[in-house]
Amino acid sequence: MKQRHGKLVGAVLGLVIAGAATAQVIVQSPYRPPETVQPVAVPLSPSQQRLNLLIISGRSSYEHDWTGVNNLLRKQLQDSGRFDVRIVEDFDHGSAELLKSYDVVLLNYLGRWNYTDPLEKRWSPAAEKALFDYVRNGGGIVVYHASFNMGSPGWPEFEKLAGGVMRPQAKSRRSPPGGFLIHITDRDHPVTRGMREYFWTFNDDMYTNMQFDPDVKIHVLATAHDSSAGYAPEKAGPKYPAYAYTPAKLKQMKGMDADHPQAWTADYGNGRVFAIPLGHGPDTLQYPGVRGLIARGAEWAATGKVTIPVETDIRDFPIERDEPTAK
Repeated sequence: MKQRHGKLVGAVLGLVIAGAATAQVIVQSPYRPPETVQPVAVPLSPSQQRLNLLIISGRSSYEHDWTGVNNLLRKQLQDSGRFDVRIVEDFDHGSAELLKSYDVVLLNYLGRWNYTDPLEKRWSPAAEKALFDYVRNGGGIVVYHASFNMGSPGWPEFEKLAGGVMRPQAKSRRSPPGGFLIHITDRDHPVTRGMREYFWTFNDDMYTNMQFDPDVKIHVLATAHDSSAGYAPEKAGPKYPAYAYTPAKLKQMKGMDADHPQAWTADYGNGRVFAIPLGHGPDTLQYPGVRGLIARGAEWAATGKVTIPVETDIRDFPIERDEPTAK
């Protein structure tokens, strides 16, 4: 195992050091997501009259197991008892006729194999218009994880839809620590009501310094703290080279030692938008806080209400700091 790990670290290629254009080191390595064995969601009877959810996917960057994520999202969302889920992997042919059958769409797409790829595979102009019109006219949408990198360095209409995006010119970056606390900052919103104030996510990406459209009024539900202490190589591991995160360089980085939105809502025309940068891979979706936010956020985007119960592990609880008095 140590020999294999050493080969992987030694094979890391093409480091681009953060500067005025990129904002962080971009690592290209031979890493591939591990294969996973997951239960497959079985077809549901139409008589159940569930909300219809469409996952729009088909591509993502090399470190994202988007097929595994789609499979597990489908299983988890159907297991919530609230959704019937379909997946489309070629949205070039998307249309208003296709989308009208769905109450909400979940966007899990990035048209680049690596973030440094100069060209992005986007959908056809007709399909893009169909999606924007769908939400603008009252459809719900969940913008999910790597999708926030779509359209870089700029796609004004998508930025207006998502509210916030990952952009090099805003010095957006992925914080190296793979495990971090999520802080539910609004516990009265339908999506987060009944959740405890903090929970952990692991094997995940903390997106920081996202570029937020000044004309979009976002409502932040959850944040994470980007701590400079977490960039120490002893904690962050070998994925990012230590020389790119020296104390002097950390002091110059925008948004360091600050809180950054990790879930929010917004409106796009008459449609509801639920944005969640969390959810890197199938392993991340095993954590109840992340999967709970996704399921409850999708229901809110579809209906404006939430009926899916909060799982026990992330449910709010009374804190009793004093030991009970012996009787």
